[in-house]
Amino acid sequence: MSNPLKHRSHIITEGRDRAPARSYYHSIGFGDAELAKPIVGIANTWIEAMSCNYHLRDLAERVKQGVRDAGGTPMEFNTIAISDGITMGTEGMKASLVSREVIADSIELTAEGYMFDALVAIVACDKTIPGAAMALARVDVPSLLLYGGSIMPGKYKGVDVTIQDVFEGVGKHAAGQITDQELKDLELAACPGPGACGGQYTANTMATVMEIMGISPEGAASVPAMAADKGDVSYEAGRTVMETLRRGIKPSDIFTRKAFENAISSVAATGGSTNAVLHLMALAVDAGVDLELEDFDRISRKTPLLVDLKPGGKYVAADVWKAGGIQFITKRLIEGGYVDGTAMTVTGQTLAESVEKAQETPGQQVIHRLDDPLKPTGGLVILRGNLAPEGAVIKVAGGNYLVHKGPARVFEREEDAMHAVTNGDIKPGDVVVIRYEGPAGGPGMREMLGVTAAVVGAGLGESVALLTDGRFSGASRGLMVGHVAPEAFLGGPIAAVQEGDIILVDCGQRKLEVELSDAELADRLSKVKRPEPRYKTGVFAKYAASVSSAARGAVTVPKW
Repeated sequence: MSNPLKHRSHIITEGRDRAPARSYYHSIGFGDAELAKPIVGIANTWIEAMSCNYHLRDLAERVKQGVRDAGGTPMEFNTIAISDGITMGTEGMKASLVSREVIADSIELTAEGYMFDALVAIVACDKTIPGAAMALARVDVPSLLLYGGSIMPGKYKGVDVTIQDVFEGVGKHAAGQITDQELKDLELAACPGPGACGGQYTANTMATVMEIMGISPEGAASVPAMAADKGDVSYEAGRTVMETLRRGIKPSDIFTRKAFENAISSVAATGGSTNAVLHLMALAVDAGVDLELEDFDRISRKTPLLVDLKPGGKYVAADVWKAGGIQFITKRLIEGGYVDGTAMTVTGQTLAESVEKAQETPGQQVIHRLDDPLKPTGGLVILRGNLAPEGAVIKVAGGNYLVHKGPARVFEREEDAMHAVTNGDIKPGDVVVIRYEGPAGGPGMREMLGVTAAVVGAGLGESVALLTDGRFSGASRGLMVGHVAPEAFLGGPIAAVQEGDIILVDCGQRKLEVELSDAELADRLSKVKRPEPRYKTGVFAKYAASVSSAARGAVTVPKW
């Protein structure tokens, strides 16, 4: 091995027997000088089918130049991306969570196949972030993750709007509260350019998580997609990964137990998406870290809600950037004792060292002081009871509606529930139950932003509860309980619920129960006939056959 930094790629590029491999490389412009340097894989999730990742080709070019200038040879490759927002409410949404596994698998396969010495993953839309992080954990070579950045807010009638407003506009339109033209004007205004969805929805939640965990360079994630200095941030990421390689810092040095606890604190403090529970559980599996649902509840109970962000609050991700960035949120959480500043980052600094110079923008109102939290506890709550023996997840950051008891309105799929809401068939006091939408039963555990936004848009957000073995968008708000486990398809108690059963959702007591005796519930379950799998062949069938419970992150696992 002529260069110690070529700790893997030398097997591909050096020696007499590797002449054919070098010949292939020479044919596409890699000379001996380039092949003598460390080879850095650039995993790009660019795709032309959505706005979130549309701009990532340009960022990849800047990353690659940074790698070259720091003494490495970049080789870019692509993986897939599925837009949750575009596929929402359709059969296509079943591809979203499945895509997380495909992204992780494809990056892992490419990195192992070409034996890259280091990796940079460029991500944006929801599943690309945890999928890429899972791959980095598996390959465990010096790596970093670069977030493509948030979209800027749109302007409608003089106020900032995001895609959440469009989804809720559908419900308002169905309820006769806005006109056809108003809905169209909102549709045209909400998304002014490329970038991930603008509130503290799943993409920005996971971008916050990755920076506070230390796998993303400090200060990089907050910069919006179309900001003038996003290219400079990308260039520096290319230079940084070469320094990470020289220092020998690997994801296993970063994805530690303290990093996961820091991540949970950041989700709680920012009112982040419930999908963070699913994705952090999945990442923990690949990182070899023992993480339980109760960790989310425990940490959220002691972490104040400090950041005023949509969907429950006033501001968007671009406002965090203007207020001081994720680095300032991190600094504040360290000062409050809610985050462990001794955790390692990709730069070789501790987390505390990396944010030491973070500055608060004078007069900003997005990131609250430690002595002036929005709420004394964070937004994540784990519920258990006879309807969810393995647990269920709800986010309460955006409201004070924490207890609901009412009759079940039962639907076997999301589309039927959506029709009932928009048709005016759901009444105040109801509990909407949507089942057979879990990881295996869906398959793919669809997000239900269409339904939840329609409920809110119809004026039922404070009077109707919804529970499902599926999941929710980070933009969902209201008393929405997801990830109910075990799922209906695998014989979970939610499969036994009947129309009119009285269901209790009590966030304070952490309860999710149906008013049935154990004997009656067991008797009903014994009579439930599991439906035929919706897919018998192909990727969905393979996924359904190997996916774990949502309570374990809905990861695909070997069956031996």
